[in-house]
Amino acid sequence: MPPTRRCARSRTRRLGNLERVPYPLENAIFQWEDGYRQLQSLSDSRERRLADRVVDAVRVELRRRIGPTFSAAELAELYGRGTDWCLQVAIDVAPAAEGDAQSLADAAFWLYLRGAVDFAGGRQLPV
Repeated sequence: MPPTRRCARSRTRRLGNLERVPYPLENAIFQWEDGYRQLQSLSDSRERRLADRVVDAVRVELRRRIGPTFSAAELAELYGRGTDWCLQVAIDVAPAAEGDAQSLADAAFWLYLRGAVDFAGGRQLPV
């Protein structure tokens, strides 16, 4: 591999002298489950429809960003890189739900996690 390509690749994985640390899956799952519980607790039908619209739109964007075949750790890594884009999705789809964008994003990640190749019903499978 030419040195310039190797250097370019290492710059994307490093911040100064620090290696990028993977986002802990356990932390992500805790946050995602909490977002899903908040989604389930919505009792107002109008509010729930708006929330479902946002969650569905975030799931579509997740599929675009990570694809249909992914591991739980890869999804956690995507989450760890930031979810600002989820706020934009919420604003685009249902501006009235903007205040709940993070919890709705977490709910969407939880629902998308169910499709991970190494995840089944709340536990990670050895692959």
